[in-house]
Amino acid sequence: MGCLLALLALISPRLVLFLLWIFSNVLSRAFDSWIVPLLGFFLLPWTTLSYAAFWDWGSGHHVTGFEWFFIILAFLIDLSSYAQGGRVQYARAEG
Repeated sequence: MGCLLALLALISPRLVLFLLWIFSNVLSRAFDSWIVPLLGFFLLPWTTLSYAAFWDWGSGHHVTGFEWFFIILAFLIDLSSYAQGGRVQYARAEG
């Protein structure tokens, strides 16, 4: 099941977050409230997914050490997708 979710995450991290919310309790264990995963679903899906994954599958039930590197990398991927979308909209407006 984990490999299937990893392959689906490459296509759509929001789909995997939705499936994790429906079929498991990984998100409720990783986050204290429902607000953070909901905001992460809409704003930072890669970051939310990587934090929940390392919380559950990492060393213990916390994120430490080198795991933060991957979460920061996911955050940069989220930010780059917003920047790329802005560039595309700007290019369309110009012509």
